[in-house]
Amino acid sequence: MIQSTDIEAFGRELDAIQHEAKASLGDRDRRYIKRAIKVQRSLALGGRALIFASLPLAPAFPLFLGVIGAGTAALGISKILENMEIGHNVIHGQWDWMNDPEIHSSTWEWDNVCPADQWKHSHNVVHHTWTNVMGRDRDVGYEILRVSEKQPWRPVYLAQPLYNAALAVMFQWGVAMHDIDLGALRRGEITRSELGGKLAGIGRKASKQLAKDYVLWPLLAGPWFLPVLLANLTANLMRNLWTYAIIFCGHFPDGAQVFSEDEIEGETRGRWYLRQVLGSCNITGGPLFHVMSGNLSHQIEHHLFPDLPSNRYPEVAPRVEAVCARYGVPYNKGSFARQLGTTLRTIFRLALPTRTRALAA
Repeated sequence: MIQSTDIEAFGRELDAIQHEAKASLGDRDRRYIKRAIKVQRSLALGGRALIFASLPLAPAFPLFLGVIGAGTAALGISKILENMEIGHNVIHGQWDWMNDPEIHSSTWEWDNVCPADQWKHSHNVVHHTWTNVMGRDRDVGYEILRVSEKQPWRPVYLAQPLYNAALAVMFQWGVAMHDIDLGALRRGEITRSELGGKLAGIGRKASKQLAKDYVLWPLLAGPWFLPVLLANLTANLMRNLWTYAIIFCGHFPDGAQVFSEDEIEGETRGRWYLRQVLGSCNITGGPLFHVMSGNLSHQIEHHLFPDLPSNRYPEVAPRVEAVCARYGVPYNKGSFARQLGTTLRTIFRLALPTRTRALAA
């Protein structure tokens, strides 16, 4: 493990990687994000076109099922791309350097029931500042799951395999509620009016999303209202399950560490970098897999450099891993099956009582 005297040198090497990558941003990166948006929108349009084209084929049921299935798959993939590789990363400010008002964190609103402004606070500010710090980072089990033996067991955790499954199916709704911090209300850190304002914002955004997917598009189909509604529901389910799996694989597999507030007192830049590496996990895979994951398969690099454009994570990852190896810092990476498998095993195992491990001082 890294020596305390080396931590700041470790941080300086990571700073150098980030500065070099940002200094080289240019036309190829601009082309990348614009191409990603074009592909995503083409898939969405093509998917919806196929769904509607399938409807007159209903009497030829096998052909109808094949065409509407292809349309639903294309629509689901487009939603995954929009949320993961485009929306999440644009809202992080990764593309603000282009000064393009249409692809900017201040203007982008994603295809999700969570308002972008609330996500920027709960995720960009809270999670990325306090990554895996118990009591500060609400992503540690999302305040409903026990994902570490350092969390005291309570009887409510016996049901966590069930509400974990519900969270996976309805993941965008979990994202929407992530900035609703009842603990902050009890501590007097926010007012009831502020909390009510956030709930109203979610209500407005969710109403638009529900109307678009489950009322307006199905109404355009006339008598085929129900097949179109079910196709949209399936596409959203695809997006929810995939997003859940990728995000959980980046935070909760074997080896991911959590920290106490005492451990981060007086934290330096180098120690902040160290916490990001120790609390994050990567998923190995090919280029298409990385794009479909929003490059959150490079969760370590994302936590180190959250505003670096995602297409650069595959380039910097080998350099980050090499720096970690030189300093003896564990670099947690594994296959999708390994990372998801150990995550689910942990969720099922920690639903039962276990001895709580004390956090290191």
